[in-house]
Amino acid sequence: MDDPDLSAQAARLRALLSEGDLLTYQQAARALNLHPPGMIQRLAMVLEAMMRADAATGRPFAAARVVSRADGKPRRGFYDLAVELGRFPADPALHEDAWRAELARLGHDQAG
Repeated sequence: MDDPDLSAQAARLRALLSEGDLLTYQQAARALNLHPPGMIQRLAMVLEAMMRADAATGRPFAAARVVSRADGKPRRGFYDLAVELGRFPADPALHEDAWRAELARLGHDQAG
């Protein structure tokens, strides 16, 4: 991560997520003090940076704990990047199971 602010935001969000609770995208943005315009894009950049770092070190995706308020699951971008990073199968029918397995690796037992 070349952006020091992005690195700091990723570290702050990672610390919050290490407590084990799921956060909605809105809660995560609020915790990082992000505001429109550009709030969603900035949060996506933070989550993507975290996922890339986790993939590089073999850690489970901490970003798996950030979910949509609507359905309690990550948005498509999470799954797309997980596939790109070689951690999830390409078949979308298998994504939810892969996400739940990621939560289990993180020690989260409330997925569903």
